[in-house]
Amino acid sequence: MRVVLTRRAAHLRTHRGEVSFPGGRLEPGEAPLSGALREACEEVGLEPAGVEPLGTLSVVRTFSSASVITPVVVELPARPGIAANPAEVEYAFDVALADLAAPGVMSEEIWSVPEQPGPGAGGTAEVTVHFFDLVQDVVWGATARILVELMGIVLGD
Repeated sequence: MRVVLTRRAAHLRTHRGEVSFPGGRLEPGEAPLSGALREACEEVGLEPAGVEPLGTLSVVRTFSSASVITPVVVELPARPGIAANPAEVEYAFDVALADLAAPGVMSEEIWSVPEQPGPGAGGTAEVTVHFFDLVQDVVWGATARILVELMGIVLGD
């Protein structure tokens, strides 16, 4: 099993240069699956034909931009051919879950972050921040949190 990841282009407004899943903002009235497939096609050329939707993971909020992410999981009939769209993505790659689970690849730290907006907010919260040290990059933040949940489901950890 593999996951497709990208490094976001350096000229983007938010999360520039960070590793993420293909994805982006939903269009008005667009469902998460439709948006995920549209964005994956736009960013890495992943054609939606033959994609089998498997479901969604827990909704994730980014700490720096307060973006809300609904991770959509799909199964592809074969390993995809992917090509980065330079308007949005510096490069695209895929990685095996087994490689992410290999000893020494994942680490975690405890960070103090501002509480999310809402009633009673204003302080800080202690959160676990996960890191995946890959040959070509370091995956952390919301992308790493999504990977941890996915790996727990798929690998039974």
